[in-house]
Amino acid sequence: MTTVVWFKRDLRTRDHAPLVAAAALGEPVIPLYVIEDEYWQLPDTSGRQWAFIRDSLDDLDRQLRKAGSQLLVLRGSMIDALKQIQAHQPINRIFCHQETGGQWTYERDRSVIGWCSENHVEFREWNQFGVVRRLSDRDVWDKAWTDLMRQPVLEAPTVIPTSDTLKTLCAGNNDKAFEVPDECPDRQIGGSARGEKLLTSFLDRRCVGYQYNISSPNTAVRACSRLSPHIAYGTVSLREVYQEAKATGNHRNTLPRKKKSLTSFRSRLHWHCHFIQKLEDEPELEFRAMHREMEALKSGPNDSERLQRWQEGQTGWPLVDASMRALAHSGWINFRMRAMLMAIASYQLWLHWRDPALHLARLFTDFEPGIHYSQTQMQSGLTGINALRIYNPVLQSQKLDPEGEFIRRWIPELSGVPSEMIHTPWLMTPAQKERYGGNTYISPVCDHEQAARVARKAVGDFRKQHVSKAETDRVLVRHGSRKGPVQKRPGVPAKQQPDQLSLFD
Repeated sequence: MTTVVWFKRDLRTRDHAPLVAAAALGEPVIPLYVIEDEYWQLPDTSGRQWAFIRDSLDDLDRQLRKAGSQLLVLRGSMIDALKQIQAHQPINRIFCHQETGGQWTYERDRSVIGWCSENHVEFREWNQFGVVRRLSDRDVWDKAWTDLMRQPVLEAPTVIPTSDTLKTLCAGNNDKAFEVPDECPDRQIGGSARGEKLLTSFLDRRCVGYQYNISSPNTAVRACSRLSPHIAYGTVSLREVYQEAKATGNHRNTLPRKKKSLTSFRSRLHWHCHFIQKLEDEPELEFRAMHREMEALKSGPNDSERLQRWQEGQTGWPLVDASMRALAHSGWINFRMRAMLMAIASYQLWLHWRDPALHLARLFTDFEPGIHYSQTQMQSGLTGINALRIYNPVLQSQKLDPEGEFIRRWIPELSGVPSEMIHTPWLMTPAQKERYGGNTYISPVCDHEQAARVARKAVGDFRKQHVSKAETDRVLVRHGSRKGPVQKRPGVPAKQQPDQLSLFD
């Protein structure tokens, strides 16, 4: 009786319910990860994501070996991998975590379930995050999330039964040599050991002032937990992160400032699952606007020059370009800068949301489909239940990088420009450019203030003419965050209903 534990976005042994359940049976277990070539050809995947996963697979193998097992890595389709194992030893069960991914992973999972049915193989999934499959009522989601986060963290198995088949298959495969070209010099390193080290340093000291320091790109690098790729690929358990943050925050020796910071951090973990639930409930969000009527706001192909300048960090707005260049170099940028990048593309550059969303997805080492597609649409004004967030790139620059420290690091063309001029280098006189430099930095793609006014009016006019209350109410009921049933006030539009949307919605 052989059980395959299928690893996907859960690359750890601690708090891994499928692995614990398989080990407890006392029968041979085959821990399996499959490198699926088709997946790495999708428009939202990239080499930096694979490199993080590869690190994590090495670490996962080390964890499994401590329990007398090892990780089998095969390349190809999941079905072909199962057939390859079957040729050596019959498979009786497949245990795995549920995954909320894009359409490709959804169809892949369906094909695996179909194969199991045809071959009389038991297929069983566990819930990893606070995301509820086939959720019938959004009103009960918050309680379900809280209940899951309070369940005990499972210890890693100390002994995992193995077989000669696993050793034979592992000896004949070295598929982790698979490569996806992508230059990302300052990418985060994957693996549970790295994730646990980050969590410890964050809870010990880095978390203090979290809620105040996560907005500026200068302070966010240290103030943010930096756990996002580890949570995205499951090298650490979200439940364990939540419980340790709560225990630290509630400890009698924890000072009020630190306690407040960790409360803010825990709310972000709630936010994480809240947004993934949106894609779980409506998988079409990968391809179309959450508010279906808003998809028609922009038609026709995107302006290719504007899109390219945005992608290359050449818009002429220093903070925008510095953020894009930093992201390309490291695979990470803080949330405020992510939101600004998407908003600038959507409003000032008037690009349809999907091309910018795919570009950012490829740049994010911590790409999480559920969060990504919901957030990119939210920053593009396509939810129908949120106020427009049109960022002023100059005001953001002056507020978040007042001395131009971040800008000078990532835009060497402006390294000699004084702080009072660095946010608007296009306003410098020829003599000032000659004196301080800046002649090689590109001029703005457009007048950002005028473009923002035009965009605001275009969106407002479209909403008045083409957006129905029925569709807005549908979005609110299906996706709006709340701690209880929606309570509507008679005669008040859905988007103005009080206390229905969280800080992050």
